[in-house]
Amino acid sequence: MANKPLFIFLLSHTILSFSVHFSFARPFNANLVDDGIPKFLHVCDPARYKLLGLDMADFAFCDKSLSYEVRAKDLVDRLTLVEKAQQMGDHNGTDITRLGFPKYMWWSEALHGVADVGPEGGGVSFFDVVVPGATSFPNVILTAASFNQTLWKTIGKVVSTEGRAMYNLGRAGLTFWSPNINVVRDPRWGRALETAGEDPFVVGVYAVNYVRGLQDIEGQENTSDPNSRPLKVSACCKHFTAYDMEDYNGITRLVYNAKVAEQDLVETFNRPFEMCVKEGDVSSVMCSFNQVNGFPTCADPYLLKKLVRQDWNLHGYIVADCDSVLEMVVRQKWLKSTGEDASAYSLKAGLDLDCGEYYSKFLPNAVTQGKVKEAEMDKSLIYLLVTLMRVGFFDGIPSLASLGKNDICSKQHTELAADAARQGIVLLKNDIETLPLDPAKFKSFALIGPHANATEAMIGNYAGVPCKYVSPLEGFSAFGRVTYEKGCPDIKCENDSLIQSAVTAAKNADATLLFMGINLELEREWVDRKDLLLPGHQTQLINEVAEASKDPVILVIMAAGVLDISFAKNNPKIKSILWVGYPGEQGGNAIADVVFGKYNPGGRLPLTWYENSYVDKLPMTSMSLRQVDNYPGRTYKFFNGSTVYPFGYGLSYTSFYYEQNSTEKSIDIKLNRLQHCHGLPYNKGNQNQDCPSVPVDDLSCNHEISFEITVQNVGKKNGSDVVLVYSVPPEGIHGTPMKQVVGFERVYVEAKQSKTVKFSLNVCKSFNIVDVSGYRLLPSGLHKIIVGDKSIPVKISYNR
Repeated sequence: MANKPLFIFLLSHTILSFSVHFSFARPFNANLVDDGIPKFLHVCDPARYKLLGLDMADFAFCDKSLSYEVRAKDLVDRLTLVEKAQQMGDHNGTDITRLGFPKYMWWSEALHGVADVGPEGGGVSFFDVVVPGATSFPNVILTAASFNQTLWKTIGKVVSTEGRAMYNLGRAGLTFWSPNINVVRDPRWGRALETAGEDPFVVGVYAVNYVRGLQDIEGQENTSDPNSRPLKVSACCKHFTAYDMEDYNGITRLVYNAKVAEQDLVETFNRPFEMCVKEGDVSSVMCSFNQVNGFPTCADPYLLKKLVRQDWNLHGYIVADCDSVLEMVVRQKWLKSTGEDASAYSLKAGLDLDCGEYYSKFLPNAVTQGKVKEAEMDKSLIYLLVTLMRVGFFDGIPSLASLGKNDICSKQHTELAADAARQGIVLLKNDIETLPLDPAKFKSFALIGPHANATEAMIGNYAGVPCKYVSPLEGFSAFGRVTYEKGCPDIKCENDSLIQSAVTAAKNADATLLFMGINLELEREWVDRKDLLLPGHQTQLINEVAEASKDPVILVIMAAGVLDISFAKNNPKIKSILWVGYPGEQGGNAIADVVFGKYNPGGRLPLTWYENSYVDKLPMTSMSLRQVDNYPGRTYKFFNGSTVYPFGYGLSYTSFYYEQNSTEKSIDIKLNRLQHCHGLPYNKGNQNQDCPSVPVDDLSCNHEISFEITVQNVGKKNGSDVVLVYSVPPEGIHGTPMKQVVGFERVYVEAKQSKTVKFSLNVCKSFNIVDVSGYRLLPSGLHKIIVGDKSIPVKISYNR
């Protein structure tokens, strides 16, 4: 009898912590599960409450007949002030024994596959003998290069299937803080590998598709009440906003005050997030460490409460990047805030969850000191709990309960990882149609370089344990006799001691492939680049091997960020160049398939490849996209200087020709007495329109421009082409983009065949510009649609 209380405590704690991601107390799980697999998959299970010695009927938050919001409020009303604060800090959550409510840890990652990244001491998602790995897709920058919206969504579906299966097996959470949808403003940024590139529209379209893939349950994509729409898992678009710098000359992201014009915020930095919330219906947004114009983003009510929550109508919660609230006090010393001050400011601004300890530690005192209302905590807790209800944490989702081991690392998923890499690979150079190589003619191959036998480097960051690595060495060994030489001691290639052996190998091979580039030592979170050059002696290695080799020499660049490889582009000995990003677990197979013609490359660059001298002309801290203060413009939209390769560039083993028969399109918009014209800053000498523009928010925006592009494959090989559609604003308006992507479609066309692609562009979305004050305006005058070398005039006019 003396041990009975202890037994009841242990049993209760075990049932409360019914899955590993609800508690760090993993040893307790062994009492009720096999191989660490949870006995219960959701909170409101009558059998679970019975084992706890509680009656589930006593708790309205488990009553399925009530709305999610009513149930969430019932649970919140039962919590003490301290318990509320504990549930709002991801690092300090606790079981609430008297309510049968287990600790939940929110932080999981799924950037390009389920990752084991998370809180210090062990992530919420993890791998072991039960789940040894999960499919690791290419890093986002390479997947983005496919410009294939269907692929992006399909990858999201697979990742959420594996994540949900891991949840069922007690190896993952349900809330994944992915994707990263920051725009790459500066080519030195270390996290370019995580994003979809430099164009805000492309990044936004990627976000919408990947989030829909992660979250949507088939048949329940749209419901009458979006706040109750069930979710396969919860996704999170991050990091809001104007964040794209890690450490520039000692200025780190933790303290950086990004001074950003409203024009750039609306047009570039915020646009992907607006699309993610409005069109992707994402269930979470993460604010960033940095300040924007003097306000920490996580304490800015305009950004969080006004834009994200009200204007964009977020159905979910807002979370801080980890320890952002702490950094307001410790490093930023913002307003000389105490922990209570920073927590109160953030909560009142609309921050619901602190990935850190400050909310848990300081919100109770902030309330008792009168700095913030407890009702603000209640509101945030309801957002959080409703999200957990939507992912099935309370009630389960029967259609997903059967997912298990067979749904992780399946043959279909592995093949999708290989296909994603193949679709993203970009052919940058192909003199005299050197590629593809014919394995019947080429029998021996020299694979040279620090990436020739890459494994971990291929999966980049925010990754888990892959199902299986296929290195380039393994992939190419299936096509002939391979000699492998590193050529460099490591990726930094700080000496030339291994170059001669690489040269010797190249002399004796029928074909030479140089696998060069950078890796996470040189580009990642916390690490920005200093220049755009290959490191150390890599250039020397390439040149000496190319000079000694028999034809052909193929250069394969494995990197996310931009590299100035002008020397290789201009070297006639180097016949072909491929950019392969970080191609994921199946990278070796994908690269080999492209080189030997089993797959015809069709990827396009999602970044402008600048010359190295570009970064000497402006600091990373200059946030303007437009040319300012003698600094050049940024991205293809505002930079008109010379490049190594432009945005959207990519070759094929075949040739495509576009046909379009559209004549000038005219849109005549009749204004009512409440719709007013808005002036525009015309360049000197340009004719002003009678009605230069009208704010988009004042228009009905129901006009569409439809047209067709016929893509003809005039070559001898089947292949895919990316049709990029740009809009060009009327001439003479100061500060407008030179062009901007407004649509794109990847289309597969067999040799000597054609396929027609239909586009329908909303006039307000596709032809608007943003003025210096942040207004979105639809200018009158002659716009253009540009597709390849084809142009379609679009005349917009206003009358009363």
